[in-house]
Amino acid sequence: MSTIETSAPASAPEPTSEPATASAPSTSVPSTSVPSAPVPDDIAVDVAALGQQLMGRWADSRRASRALMRKPEFHRDPSLGMDEHRARVLGQLKLLVEQGEVHRAFPAAFGGHDDHGGFIASFEELLLGDPSMQIKSGVQWGLYASAILHLGTAPHHEAWLPDALTLATPGAFAMTETGHGSDVSAIGTTATYDPATDEWVIHTPFRAAWKDYLGNAALHGRSAVVFAQLITRNVNHGVHAFYVPLRDEKGAFLPGVGGEDDGLKGGLNGIDNGRLHFTNVRIPRTNLLNRYGSVDENGVYTSPIESPGRRFFTMLGTLVQGRVSLDGAVTVASKLALTIAIRYGTERRQFAGGDRDEVVLLDYQRHQRRLLPRLAQTYAMSFAHEVFLEKFDAVFSGRTATDADREDLETLAAALKPLSTWAALDIIQEAREACGGQGFLAENRLVQLRADLDIYATFEGDNNVLLQLVAKRLLTDYSRAFGRADAGVMAHYVAGQVNEAVVNRSGLRRLAQSVADFGSTARSVGYVRDTASQRQLLTDRVETMVAELAGKLRPASRMSREEGAALFNRHQNALIETARAHGELLQWEAFTEALEHVEHAGTRQVLTWLRDLFGLGLIEKNLAWYVIHGRLSDHRAQAITDYIDDRLLPRLRPHALALTDAFEFAPEHIRAEIATGVEAERQAEARAHYADLAARGLAPIDEKDLMAAKKARG
Repeated sequence: MSTIETSAPASAPEPTSEPATASAPSTSVPSTSVPSAPVPDDIAVDVAALGQQLMGRWADSRRASRALMRKPEFHRDPSLGMDEHRARVLGQLKLLVEQGEVHRAFPAAFGGHDDHGGFIASFEELLLGDPSMQIKSGVQWGLYASAILHLGTAPHHEAWLPDALTLATPGAFAMTETGHGSDVSAIGTTATYDPATDEWVIHTPFRAAWKDYLGNAALHGRSAVVFAQLITRNVNHGVHAFYVPLRDEKGAFLPGVGGEDDGLKGGLNGIDNGRLHFTNVRIPRTNLLNRYGSVDENGVYTSPIESPGRRFFTMLGTLVQGRVSLDGAVTVASKLALTIAIRYGTERRQFAGGDRDEVVLLDYQRHQRRLLPRLAQTYAMSFAHEVFLEKFDAVFSGRTATDADREDLETLAAALKPLSTWAALDIIQEAREACGGQGFLAENRLVQLRADLDIYATFEGDNNVLLQLVAKRLLTDYSRAFGRADAGVMAHYVAGQVNEAVVNRSGLRRLAQSVADFGSTARSVGYVRDTASQRQLLTDRVETMVAELAGKLRPASRMSREEGAALFNRHQNALIETARAHGELLQWEAFTEALEHVEHAGTRQVLTWLRDLFGLGLIEKNLAWYVIHGRLSDHRAQAITDYIDDRLLPRLRPHALALTDAFEFAPEHIRAEIATGVEAERQAEARAHYADLAARGLAPIDEKDLMAAKKARG
């Protein structure tokens, strides 16, 4: 891709944390928009270099997957009904097998490359073809086959992995139940060992224990990894995974196995989601996936992990890649939606300006407010995801695979997946509305994309439940750090971070700006605009929220279990808000770290503005908290909003197209007519028509002009 560079408004920039120090030759991007400000040549975006950075460490894997997604056979066909769509998606998975796109994460002995990061990166890009194809492939290889790999041992790998990888045996991942989704430890399905026959008896004791929402369960699945309560010698050893055949070669359920089709859903209708239930289904003892727990022929249970709780979370932790891939996939979807909306916004004209020429939508401040902060958020999500993916690959490759590393990965997954999936739904919806009626047409993809991604917010755990896990981890870390602090120290910490030792250990410094404010917006915002101040404000909020929660929940240690649960429930919303603030800080830090690796001066300046828009946007969103807690004065709070509106949006507006061009989407990936340039052609045709009428003296007189002239004559 050639380098495309755009320019910034000519207004003198405020001092920034990353000022441009050099310039590159500017190649103008043709535009039919009315420029909102003169465009100098000294600040530009190197699109090619930025695109390479956004692709990350596994750029080759991403591009290989994108090359496939340019082919029509991988595209969603919106004309298909549910049955035809399901058949097409199954065929697409077979094509992926033929292309060798499904083996990257698996051992070399099974044709793989032991490339965990590359597998996830490649998988995320499948969304550009059809989200149903992406999720069904995730069910087959990211869940079903990966469960065999990570929860099973060598005999299981040899027996079942080859057919799972080639799709000879389509499989289901039977964890979720109708009555228990996020609370996996409480599922009702049982696996009881029968020493007389050396078999497990898989049983669904009641309707709420049916396995539900399972991809491949309604039609295509021939076997499943079933999660059930392992019972032997009348002792329940908790949830374990079992390999259970489901159907014969003709597709009929095996004896004791039953199920239903979930039918038409709100989205992802290319996946055959269904329900399964088991009535005393018998499988060999060796079908227990026994990496973390085994039972011998006498029914004696053993495990390398003594603690039942830690064993359970270790087993689930091996499957964290689902949350990793969802975080990346919705980031791809957000990039796609913004590419469509921003391209359309730079061409579509509406409402006459001073010279009666209609104005390009993206030149309106409100339109910029709708799209540019979400563009900044998407960049933050993208950079944070690459950090996430690096951590995942390090753990799953074994380079850094201690218990602490795994716990950090799980916490990171629980923090980022909720933020990105919620953000994607918001971004796609705003992009749809920003395109007006055109955005509602199926041909422009935004409505279907929003419908397909709706379920991502509850895939792999409800977002609110995941954020509670994050908050609990933050509280645990806090208690370790301050477990021996007396009440006086705790009170000082919560009251305003006034204890200097605590502040310094936290890497914070006080702004103390409430003592003296300044009259001008530039001077007021100057004290919160730089990198260090943004970091302080965002970090301070997380630290204070954790400290306040810890103080409120501290009495729980002296309460009964019921009283402690009630106390926890009273502060549940604060837990979630604290975890959200922590996740946003992680995204901001990833964006800031990425800036350090940008060599091109113009790109670095534009990305710094974009990072500032993200960071100050987070502060603006939570201004009430900052004012109430004395971190910002009313005047400085208003200055932040003014700076966003008066400085950052105008500076970023000329670079909007370049920032989306860096996403490197080909026309075959976008497949939305309003992002092809057709709107610019329509606008040019309309303007030429009126210009021609005027040139030939055929343009009718506007009644308002006639009235104005009449009024002028008195």
